[in-house]
Amino acid sequence: MNGTDQDHPGGGHGQLGLWDAVSIIVGIVIGTSIFTTPPTIFGNVDGPWSGLGVWLFCGILSLIGALCYAELATTYPRSGGDYVYLTRAFDRPIGFLFGWGQLTVILAGSTGAMAFIFGEYCIRFVKLTGLLEVPDNEQNEFIAKAAIAAVAALSVLNFFGVVLGKWVQNLLVLAKLIGLGLIVAAGIIWAKPDAFDTTGHSPGPGGYGLAMILVLYAYGGWNDGAFVAADMRNRRDIPKALILGTLGITVIYLLVNAAYILGLGFVESTKWRPTIAADVLKPVGEIEALKPLGQIGEKIICVLVMTSALGAMNGLIFTGSRVYSSLGAEHRIFSVLGRWNRTLNAPIWSLLTQALIAVGMIFLVGTEQGRQGIDEALAHIKIPAVPWGDYFGGFNTLFAGTAPVFWIFFLLTGLSVFVLRAKDPDINRPFMLKAPWYPVLPLLFCGMCVFGLYSALTYAKWISLIGFLPMILGIILYLLSGPGKPASSEVLVKRGPDV
Repeated sequence: MNGTDQDHPGGGHGQLGLWDAVSIIVGIVIGTSIFTTPPTIFGNVDGPWSGLGVWLFCGILSLIGALCYAELATTYPRSGGDYVYLTRAFDRPIGFLFGWGQLTVILAGSTGAMAFIFGEYCIRFVKLTGLLEVPDNEQNEFIAKAAIAAVAALSVLNFFGVVLGKWVQNLLVLAKLIGLGLIVAAGIIWAKPDAFDTTGHSPGPGGYGLAMILVLYAYGGWNDGAFVAADMRNRRDIPKALILGTLGITVIYLLVNAAYILGLGFVESTKWRPTIAADVLKPVGEIEALKPLGQIGEKIICVLVMTSALGAMNGLIFTGSRVYSSLGAEHRIFSVLGRWNRTLNAPIWSLLTQALIAVGMIFLVGTEQGRQGIDEALAHIKIPAVPWGDYFGGFNTLFAGTAPVFWIFFLLTGLSVFVLRAKDPDINRPFMLKAPWYPVLPLLFCGMCVFGLYSALTYAKWISLIGFLPMILGIILYLLSGPGKPASSEVLVKRGPDV
């Protein structure tokens, strides 16, 4: 360890305010799903009000989860979120496996997926604007290079500490909200007179179950705000950030989906297309002042999706590095990840490691060469090739395979609310669920997780091995790692003053 590195401190750096944390949550959650999944969701429900109802219901479920996390995050306000709660509730092995899973699959995969989507829309924008000629046989290489460049650039920006990272996030989220506001405005101004007519519509075979799975996926990531609890200036702002972030996302999702219905009509909005938001924006290009620019709707939506993907990536990079830093601080095998650079006030080694893993994922599951390499490796050990096409591409296959692991840890975090109430009855809880909300809300949250786990296993089938195999390797690594430092969450069990 050199003079610029130090072991990750148990406390935080206090450089995030309430709206910084809300920005992180909004930036992570509102990624690309809102631009791609609504047609499938609307296509599997009875009508427009039912579709909006599913978005509202899943927003309420997410809010219930946020209230549970608010109690945990204010009681154990260390960087790492779920890692801290699971380590304290279920001991070191479960915390280790959570951190390992986030590092190798879940957060790295999400970052890589957002980067790949950024690359796809980047090449689409380049084609629309004529800025650069990319031959057809070089398009995949261009997408991969753009994705890798995005990961590298955002990781380097986060080298320069919390202050720069939060300002980058705030600016990206502001740009995203302006773009979403334009979609909402266009939908309202150019609303179809028969927008809510359902004539000729019949729900798809997936029904409300599939619609809920997709909507819950679109809400995924609100809990990542708990990863940066130690960076908050005021611990009382943690529940406010989680609740305001989740409520804000719910309102935004309802408004944008209502704009899709108003601008296109419900039946038209059920037809799958990759450019539903661009179609809502097409009338913008018909405004006299904008005619020299032509039909700019698709160009606007390309920039919006690229910005949205960058915002989600930056939030994941920022929060994920805090999980790995806590993991490294307490487990000898990953001790390098626990080093915090004093000069830059950032977990440089965690940022570097997750960037390298995300780049590796972009190549392995985001390119044809990478997928072929995986299939060839599986053939050597007599395992069938991965059915990439069945899950709509590499990263969607990765998500399908790792979703069961995600829901297992999510369920364990819900259960940790009960376990930690029993284990640490005298600890100071600045935010605490009381009757009748406790135990009703944590039970509802756990029920949501059970539903998510069942649905994920049903959908993934044997592909879930993609997530479970790294967990087996994680168990082996844990056994090899030997004893490490005591879980620093243990220092928090002494009752202290309220904050």
